[in-house]
Amino acid sequence: MHVVGLMSGTSADGVDAVLASFNGSPQHPRWSLIQQASIAYPAPLQERILAVGQGVPHTASDLLDLTEAITEHQAAAAQACDPEGRAALVGCHGQTVWHRPPASTTNRDGRRGASWQMLQAPLLAQILKRPVVHDFRAADLALGGQGAPLVPMADAALLGAATGWRALLNLGGIANLTLIPPAQGPDRKADVLGWDCGPANTLIDLAVEHFSGGRDRVDKDGQRASRGQVDEAALHRWLEEPYLHQPPPKSTGRELFGRQDLQRRLKDLNPKNADDCIATLTAFSAAVVAQDINQMVERGLPRPQELVAAGGGCRNPILMRELEQRCRGTRVRCSDELDLPADSREALVFALLAWWHHQQHPGNAPAVTGARGRSVLGVIANPPGF
Repeated sequence: MHVVGLMSGTSADGVDAVLASFNGSPQHPRWSLIQQASIAYPAPLQERILAVGQGVPHTASDLLDLTEAITEHQAAAAQACDPEGRAALVGCHGQTVWHRPPASTTNRDGRRGASWQMLQAPLLAQILKRPVVHDFRAADLALGGQGAPLVPMADAALLGAATGWRALLNLGGIANLTLIPPAQGPDRKADVLGWDCGPANTLIDLAVEHFSGGRDRVDKDGQRASRGQVDEAALHRWLEEPYLHQPPPKSTGRELFGRQDLQRRLKDLNPKNADDCIATLTAFSAAVVAQDINQMVERGLPRPQELVAAGGGCRNPILMRELEQRCRGTRVRCSDELDLPADSREALVFALLAWWHHQQHPGNAPAVTGARGRSVLGVIANPPGF
């Protein structure tokens, strides 16, 4: 079955799309990546998305217009990736603007978890003239789970097991980690594990925007971080923060590591120059991952033999160098080396989750999210007359 997968992450820089083929057993699918595309959000649209995610007040009309604009860009990405309309199904994550996990440091009042992904799925289905599976987090949240991360079971199915424990790290706006048990030995039947570690690119990108007056939005090739010096004392203070010591299941986003958080950290770094601040934030993104791996070992799990990184952060050589230096005892490499394209991995995940929805195969992992049980993920929107 041919499926289009669409993903736009917390960086809100645009939409990644893949056209993929899936067949065989849902647990061990045979898959191939046929085509991929990426459509950048125009700067004004990105600014509107980030403003909503940072709590800037908007009218209902503004939110409706924004959701429609996001949907149109999702459609453009799908059409760029699948111009011949080969896909029978589309899996679309939508644009996350707020995530409220249950029983976390950001939600102390006992409310159940919730998550908001902006998308007009029926409109997307109508534009593309095919069914769209969306709202992937809702079922897990309804079962008391975090609703995130959703990628670990898909990671395990796409990448497969190695001779030892394998870790897959997504370096999007937020860093999330998947731990895949080995193919053989006493741990081979262990649960796939995963959680959100903390910031990956979100604080770096916000800092670059801040220091450039909005001219730049990313630290291209880690150039600014390469010119700065890391403030290790600040790093050690930050690594003591409550979320970073909260045991899994846990998930997070811009509600915790956003613009307000950046301002707090820049104040802590004052009077460091801009490049020193960016270098320290880059090192922080690597250090939270290294600390999580060490804490995992302290909880009795083996140290993963390799850390396979994916996402936009793979293109930042300074972030990758920091990971290599701080994750001692674990080989760090990019998922490109394993034929899992770093830039398309999450879009491929949501294509698989949509195929699993079609197969009525559960896509969540209670060991990851804390949900009370497994569930088929997503809601389907069919085009009129389908």
